[in-house]
Amino acid sequence: MDLADEVAAIDWYHSIDLPGGITTPGVNRSAFALRNLQLPQSLSGRTVLDIGAWDGFYSFEAAARGADRVLATDSFVWDGRWGRRGFDLARRALGLEDRVEARSIDVMDLSEDAVGTFDVVLFLGVLYHLPDPVGAIRAVASVTKGTLLLETETSLGWLPYPAARLWPGRELSEDDTNWWSINPAGLIGLLRQVGFSEVRVVYRTRLWRRVARALKARRWSAVRGARVVVHASR
Repeated sequence: MDLADEVAAIDWYHSIDLPGGITTPGVNRSAFALRNLQLPQSLSGRTVLDIGAWDGFYSFEAAARGADRVLATDSFVWDGRWGRRGFDLARRALGLEDRVEARSIDVMDLSEDAVGTFDVVLFLGVLYHLPDPVGAIRAVASVTKGTLLLETETSLGWLPYPAARLWPGRELSEDDTNWWSINPAGLIGLLRQVGFSEVRVVYRTRLWRRVARALKARRWSAVRGARVVVHASR
């Protein structure tokens, strides 16, 4: 089976450019999201942890930017119905099997003893899926010795004080794996509480995109929600 056939046999989340002009047909606009993330152009001399790696787009990007060590972790996806086929295929096709490590571990089980500590930690699109977001932030902070890049869903952004909204069932995007959306003030407060001295929001979904999302979902309350990227440094 050639590479194109192997790619076609997998359900992809990330869009990853592979050799031979092949791009994995992921539903996530990975390259667009990367611009919003504001990942340093050079990661030379740094170690990187990618939490919730899924197909590995960000893990492979960190390696391409010169990271000394990259550890990709996942549990929900890799140990669930999606499996790790996409990640393993893309890593092999990109020739990164010796540069990008992989380990199946739950976010709540992260600790210095379990995985060590890292200069740059990517925690992207995971937090709002977790029933215990405060415990998760503590666990992630324990393995971050430099900078955390956090991307997540938020709501209640107009409130000047920390707040969070609970989404039981399928209320958020018709997805029963969505639990919480914490507002930016809450994210900043929690990150400072666990030891980050500098915390700033570097991206928030623009209004026109929120309107488009609300129209697609036929739910005007979606205008008030937004995706944010937060950089938190020790």
